[in-house]
Amino acid sequence: QVQLVESGGGLVQAGGSLRLSCAGSGRTFRWSTMGWFRQFPGKEHEFVARISSPYGTNYADSAKDRFTISRDNAKNMVYLQMNNLKPEDTAVYYCAATSDYKRGLTRDEYYYWGQGTQVTVSS
Repeated sequence: QVQLVESGGGLVQAGGSLRLSCAGSGRTFRWSTMGWFRQFPGKEHEFVARISSPYGTNYADSAKDRFTISRDNAKNMVYLQMNNLKPEDTAVYYCAATSDYKRGLTRDEYYYWGQGTQVTVSS
């Protein structure tokens, strides 16, 4: 069992930065594939980034060159550093975990989800 709690969302101007944090608990956390997703109103969860021991990191095209996913297994933390934010990045951002053998590029691969944190980017 893995429990996830996101933090770090907020209101930022276009061009600004935010770092989202995901605190994980549970004995299997450090071996899990971890992902960040976002959800726009009325839409499905959209893949943003993934970090995995077997497969490394992967980013959605919209996140490449602006966002960085990282993890600190000693602290059971996963981060999403978001730079050069744009108004179209406004969404609720979710941290998710799944088994370490999963590639973790789609929403359906994930078993555990946090409650989400709102990111709002003003123009």
